[in-house]
Amino acid sequence: MEQHSSEISRLKCGETLVNLAFLPDDVVKVSGKILIDAPIEYVWKALTDYDNLNRTLPKVVASTVVERKGNEVVLDQTGRTGIFFFEKTVNFRLRLREEYLKNVTFEQVEGDFSIYRGEWNVETSDTLKGTILSYHAEIKPLFFAPPILVSFVQWQDMPGILRAHKKTAEALSAEAA
Repeated sequence: MEQHSSEISRLKCGETLVNLAFLPDDVVKVSGKILIDAPIEYVWKALTDYDNLNRTLPKVVASTVVERKGNEVVLDQTGRTGIFFFEKTVNFRLRLREEYLKNVTFEQVEGDFSIYRGEWNVETSDTLKGTILSYHAEIKPLFFAPPILVSFVQWQDMPGILRAHKKTAEALSAEAA
């Protein structure tokens, strides 16, 4: 993927990038990006260690692989979402498709969202040392939550999720060195 020079500068400075957009029918689009000081293999390992995401990612209460067939995975997850003291437990089953060392696409097949789909991408760049991890998703809960609230929660949570993947990947890389 082509990185814009302002994005590259911000990533080099250690920023975690988050962008939000409102789509028709109350769907929220969220994108996030972070630069990780680890080879792509370790970022991939951190991203796809599905059975341990509850140990490494904030707000993930449980994460269990239900089925794996080649590059397709069915994953059950439970998480906490919300702001301040308005928190809700959400459950969902995702169908994931992995393209090794490139991306993981996901879509909810059952759960607490009417729309929850997107992808994680891992990539290297000639202009950056390390690996870029990016996230893109479209989200619409089944329960009542105005899009402005959904976007605020995503804006609040996405940096912590990206930094958690960064921390795990960099630790895996350091252990291997």
